[in-house]
Amino acid sequence: MINRENRLPTNPFAETALKAIADWINIYRNAIGSIGEIGMCEPDEVMGAAKEIGVTSNQLRGMAGKGPGNANLLKSMLVALHVDPKIIADMDPLVMRELKWLCITCGDKKRCARELAEGTAREHFHEFCPNAVSLDELLDQKNPSPSH
Repeated sequence: MINRENRLPTNPFAETALKAIADWINIYRNAIGSIGEIGMCEPDEVMGAAKEIGVTSNQLRGMAGKGPGNANLLKSMLVALHVDPKIIADMDPLVMRELKWLCITCGDKKRCARELAEGTAREHFHEFCPNAVSLDELLDQKNPSPSH
């Protein structure tokens, strides 16, 4: 079959195979990019960076190995809870760093993504989110209870 727009033959199998290869290349590039950046650091630099955020060098390498964007669900969760991620990052970078760390190491990313997609994360995040206590504190600060 000829695609009249660009006059190239189209083949659904070839298109699927090429897309799979392109996806694999993107995953590989992301992995190399994130590991490569930390891999170019001297051991004492890695140790210093790890100490600064309160993890071991191996934990920091593990975080880097998970690839870029490994805490993207945090931003979506904050938005679902009507909390502006930028305000938190500007007001208290340490809190945001701790939230990201827990999100990065979370084992329930699939459920989190599903709950966010279904619009039920706000009601159920206490059941799976390692940041639930901290998120509750942020919500309490945002919406203080009236004094009696």
